[in-house]
Amino acid sequence: MAWFKRDKKGIHTSTEDKLEAPDGIWEKCPSCKKALHYQEQVDNLHVCQYCNHHLRIGSREYFELLFDNNDFKELFGNLTSGDPLNFTDSKKYTERIAETTKKTGLKDAIRAAHGKIEGQDLVVACMDFAFIGGSMGAVVGEKIARGIDYAIKHKIPFVMISKSGGARMMEAAYSLMQLAKTSAKLAQLAEAKIPYISLCTDPTTGGTTASYAMLGDVNISEPGALIGFAGPRVVRDTTGKDLPDGFQTAEFVMDHGFLDFIAPRKELKDKINLYLDLILNQDIR
Repeated sequence: MAWFKRDKKGIHTSTEDKLEAPDGIWEKCPSCKKALHYQEQVDNLHVCQYCNHHLRIGSREYFELLFDNNDFKELFGNLTSGDPLNFTDSKKYTERIAETTKKTGLKDAIRAAHGKIEGQDLVVACMDFAFIGGSMGAVVGEKIARGIDYAIKHKIPFVMISKSGGARMMEAAYSLMQLAKTSAKLAQLAEAKIPYISLCTDPTTGGTTASYAMLGDVNISEPGALIGFAGPRVVRDTTGKDLPDGFQTAEFVMDHGFLDFIAPRKELKDKINLYLDLILNQDIR
């Protein structure tokens, strides 16, 4: 005879009485699949403590990482995308922009800022993948162009942090024009003899790779970042061939001569600072 007898089957705890972890406290590492506590990730610069996978972060985290005391002046912050083609797919482009802005707090897929790195003035333009996949539209190209003009005017080194799926289809040819526009501006930066560092993060693909992401005086990356024009799946489906191990990872790209070095996130600020000291022929800070 059982000591206890269930009178009612199933669990009858009401939804409001259930205890659950608040959203955003835990996330799963995309590489090793282990659970990561949010605060531990913040302390570890969003690098998995188990497998060293570099999780995707945005402009807010990169500015905090690079600029001294997280002190910087944002540049051209009021630029927003128009809708010159009156584009509509599953929803209107203007609606998609408004929804993404509300969700992310971003005006577009890039932010630019002027601050100091170990006392050295620096202009940083950083893309945000959270805004429509970091896609490159007219605002992205314009902010990069204006950031370069600002760097030339004030004689300040320029850093570009790429994180993008490529051109923004909603802007069609207007988006593709940004490849030529940004490349021409970088030529002006080179003529002014101002250093340009291109940091490729996960993912750097499509039109970004075909333009400013690969035009740095020095091209660098974080470990394991996906870097290429078409993604591995597209290449595999198109060619019908198996791809080499690690295809289009930062390590693969560096082995084939397209990157100068790979810098773990914890060493990124020191590496950029050292390069600037060397290229500017000044004392090592």
